[in-house]
Amino acid sequence: MSDNTNTQKEPLLSAKNRKLLSNPLGQDNPITVQVLGICSVLAITVQLRTSLVMAISVVAVMGLANLIISLLRHGIPPRIRIIVQLTVIAALVILVDQVLKAFVYDVSRQLSVFVGLIITNCIIMGRLEAYALNNKPWPSFLDGIGNAAGYGWVLLTVGFFRELLGSGTLMGYQVIPNFAYQMGYENNGFMILPPMALITVGVIIWVHRHRNRDLVDVS
Repeated sequence: MSDNTNTQKEPLLSAKNRKLLSNPLGQDNPITVQVLGICSVLAITVQLRTSLVMAISVVAVMGLANLIISLLRHGIPPRIRIIVQLTVIAALVILVDQVLKAFVYDVSRQLSVFVGLIITNCIIMGRLEAYALNNKPWPSFLDGIGNAAGYGWVLLTVGFFRELLGSGTLMGYQVIPNFAYQMGYENNGFMILPPMALITVGVIIWVHRHRNRDLVDVS
C-alpha cells in the first residue's frame, strides 16, 4: 500500500494534522456520524467514572495501535493484516487491563469484560484499515487519538447525564443536595437502565447532526 507523501517536510502540528485531531470531535465523530462503537456506550455509562476510564483506555489503545500498525505497514502481508491488527490490539488491551487492575481495581471490576471487548471495537479496526495501513506513523497516531477522543466525549456525556439524573451523583459524589430530595425530588431510575443509554445517545446524535446538517449527510 502506498503512503501519502509530501515533497516538503510537514510540521508535526500542521493544519492537516490538527484536523486529524479536531474533525473526529465534531463533523466526523465516529459515533454521531458513523454510529460505531455503540455497544460499550450502552454498557458502561451508568457512572461517569467508568465512562472516563473506558475513554482513556480507548485513547491509549487506539493511538498506539494506529502507530504500531503504521510502523509495520510495509511488512504486513495483505492476507494476514486482520490477524496482525487483532494481535496488536489484543496485546495493548491486555496491557491496559493490567494497568487498570493495578491502579484502579474497583473500576476495573465494574468494567469487567468490556475492557477486553475493546479488541473488537469497530472504530479501532476501522481506523487501522482506513488510515494506519496507508499513512505515516505520526499522522496515524494523531488519527487514532482524535477518533478515540471523539468516541470518548460521547461516553463522558452519556455517563454524565445518566449518573446525574439516575443517581444524583457524579464520580460517586452526591451533587444533588439533600434539601432537593426533601422537597420531593427523586432520581430517575430509568436513566440507569440500558434503554436510556440508547435514548441518550440518540439525542446526542440528533443534536450533533442538527448543528452540522450542512456537513453531515443524514440521508
